[in-house]
Amino acid sequence: MDTNFSAAAVSSIVLLAVALSTSTAFLEPYDLLYDNAVQAFYNSDYHNVVRYMEGALSSYAEVRRTRVRCRLTCQDQHPFDETFTDLRFSDTVLRRAACMNRCIEEKLGSQSVHKVSEDVLQDFHRRIPYNYLQLAYQKLKQPDKAAAAAHTYFQANPEHVEMGQNLEQYKDLQGVEEEHFVDREARPHQRSFTAAVKLYNSGDYEAAIGLFEEALTEYYKADVECRALCHWPQRFEGYDYLRYRYSLYEVISDHFTQVLHCEHECVRDLANRPGRLSPMENYLPLHYDYLQFAYFQVNRLEKALQCALTYLLFHEGDESLMDNVDYYREELGHDSKPREEAAWYLRRHKQELELLLIGSKTMGVEFTEGNYWSGSGGRDDSNRIPSGTDGWMEYVPISEKRNISEAAPQQLKEGGPLVYDSVQLVQNSTALNGTQRVLLDHVMSEEECSDLRHLAHAVTMAGDGYRGRMSPHTPNEKFEGATVLKTLQHGFEGRVPMRSARLFYDISERARRIIESYFLLNSTLHFSYTHLVCRTAITGQQDHRNDLSHPIHADNCLLDPDANECWKEPPAYTYRDYSALLYLNGDFEGGEFIFTEMDAKTVTASVKPRCGRMVGFSSGGENPHGVKAVTSGQRCAVALWFTLDPLFRELERLQADEVIQALDTQSVWGQGLNINPKDEL
Repeated sequence: MDTNFSAAAVSSIVLLAVALSTSTAFLEPYDLLYDNAVQAFYNSDYHNVVRYMEGALSSYAEVRRTRVRCRLTCQDQHPFDETFTDLRFSDTVLRRAACMNRCIEEKLGSQSVHKVSEDVLQDFHRRIPYNYLQLAYQKLKQPDKAAAAAHTYFQANPEHVEMGQNLEQYKDLQGVEEEHFVDREARPHQRSFTAAVKLYNSGDYEAAIGLFEEALTEYYKADVECRALCHWPQRFEGYDYLRYRYSLYEVISDHFTQVLHCEHECVRDLANRPGRLSPMENYLPLHYDYLQFAYFQVNRLEKALQCALTYLLFHEGDESLMDNVDYYREELGHDSKPREEAAWYLRRHKQELELLLIGSKTMGVEFTEGNYWSGSGGRDDSNRIPSGTDGWMEYVPISEKRNISEAAPQQLKEGGPLVYDSVQLVQNSTALNGTQRVLLDHVMSEEECSDLRHLAHAVTMAGDGYRGRMSPHTPNEKFEGATVLKTLQHGFEGRVPMRSARLFYDISERARRIIESYFLLNSTLHFSYTHLVCRTAITGQQDHRNDLSHPIHADNCLLDPDANECWKEPPAYTYRDYSALLYLNGDFEGGEFIFTEMDAKTVTASVKPRCGRMVGFSSGGENPHGVKAVTSGQRCAVALWFTLDPLFRELERLQADEVIQALDTQSVWGQGLNINPKDEL
């Protein structure tokens, strides 16, 4: 029996028992199960990894199903009366609320137990549990289940090159069949649509029709479920949550607007594939477009006309479809009507838009209607729809987001002075097969590297900079970090030599000056974030490892390998302009820094870290990069991000500047430091 329990774990179990003591039902919270699974993984207890992680996934799915069921059941039990008064409205709202609370607690237990952090939610959305599962099943010699978990994870993380390599290896293992490569989280409407497109492209129009119709049924069902899940607490970007409104109607208006915005965005959610930044172009209308041509091919012109008219509801006046409609009408000798479910869907969509414009104005936030049905200037008409009898349709993902990373703020240059005599140019952009890249040596001395490594061991904290997550990028390594301000505080308190804390500050400034000078920038380069970081390989978890220490990404935009684009918009740190990594050691295995093409697969350059070596580069989509797995030892570096916009200067750096100035003038440090570590991608 495993008796390795921490005090915190025992405390959480006791608190959980108290919370559930009056509940008539109990579903174990998925965040607790997830945490147990992660701890079991670090203890190499792979049987419990599977037990807890499968339980977490099951609990997560049941919470979502229950919320949908309860919302729809209570809505049916307590409909709004056609005779509207304030009291009747309030009566229905209150009875629905009581019904939903009762329904949820009967099936799940206390609702408070199932409130989870945003970090855990994001992990489940990104399918991180399946990464743990594939590794655990691999250790347990269950390759068929490992293959399914790996495939499921890869669908949401297609940029994860090593997982793709794992999948190729699973295909060659005995006992692994093609049917084992299933997406355990596949959405029924997308699964049917994808299968229908394949049949359509193969010329099997009759079978394709069946699957397209099934996909539509599943789509409208998924829309109902998506909307039901919106009836829970919301976070509306740009809204001041600290401001309290005294008016009952303003409170109702604000929350209703947030819920309505969530419901309105279900159009985009249902068109998004897992892990993709971009919704599939023209997703819902395409069903009717495919169907009109498929029905034409099997000589069912009545259905073809109906579907063509339905498509025109979304794209009124489309010339190619109008030609098709004229042809069908002439052949049939009569007209038809669009499908009612689509007509009703669009009427509701337009009404929601009107309400959102009113509600957002009341909230004091800006709302702009998205372009939900078509792309921002994508394909030719001949490719966008099947027109006539020889039309051809290409199904491709696009993004409605605007790529603004292409316009450089200034002319790109490089080759400027290296500022310090000891610094040596190793490779420029040409040698590194890219643009705005440089590799330098002797930025630091061996003694300085040693001092900073000792500093790192004394002040870095597991998960610093990543909301406390010890292994934010891979479960096979431990991540530790510290900021300049934190190290200075430790120096002032006497916990580390002030000389070492000051060295971290000075070295980062040295790196900033070199990058600013080498790339011949015509304005000041400011610190955006400064981090002393170490990645340590976890013993016992390196066998057959193929993942990355840090997945391929860009520093100021969201990398979209499918679209071969990098979208410069939040949550990316869009204000970052240049990045640098200054290495403190090379006595570890793996850990090479790599540049890739935009596909996140093709490696264009590789850098082996060592003391005093620095790689610098512009932060945009022209420089996707990542870190290969650290398979043995510890890799330490000073990570630096810079901005040309003084509005986005690092707050902690400004505070650190004041501390240094005070120390230099022998001032007394009378105030405590308020450390607020920033999160980073």
